[in-house]
Amino acid sequence: MKNAIETIIFDLGGVLIDWNPEYVFRQIMPDEEERGFFFREVCNHDWNVQQDAGYPLAEATEERVRLWPQYEAEIRAYYGRWEEMLGGPIEETVELLRQLHGRQEHRLYALTNWSHETFPVARARFEFLQLFGGIVVSGEEKLITPDPRIYHLLFERYEVNPAQAVFIDDNRHNVEAARELGLEAIHFQSPGQLKGELQGLGVY
Repeated sequence: MKNAIETIIFDLGGVLIDWNPEYVFRQIMPDEEERGFFFREVCNHDWNVQQDAGYPLAEATEERVRLWPQYEAEIRAYYGRWEEMLGGPIEETVELLRQLHGRQEHRLYALTNWSHETFPVARARFEFLQLFGGIVVSGEEKLITPDPRIYHLLFERYEVNPAQAVFIDDNRHNVEAARELGLEAIHFQSPGQLKGELQGLGVY
């Protein structure tokens, strides 16, 4: 028989918070083909991830400008207009979080890949982040999912038993890493799907 779930760990971006650089770049780079090239080659996923792992935004920006001087304005807009990339809360998931918090039956934590320089913006904007007993931010720890060390850091800091916890993330690699560490894990695709899977675990 499985252990009862006592702790729920949420990823933030893509699960509770809508973030998308397209919100800015559709305005400043309307050509879809060029925009696709920019996100593949210039300010790509791997480049953004290094900032989520704690690399300074200013240094990352200057390095990229030196590599791609023809895109200087657009590169500077990536973090210069970062706040405009926040689309807002994913309301149905936030409501689910509020309900879980209101029941006070589970410990609630967050584990997020996020730059330590931009996360304060999210803290100030989204009051529901206060519902968590704690939040582990990759940029603050210089570690990033799916590195097992950041999961273990959360376990140790908040005395979480992975055999009694469920982790929710929209990134399949992070979900698979969590499962390898003994967590129940849900690959988030929609609020309705999440609610159904939590019900299946006897959590909701």
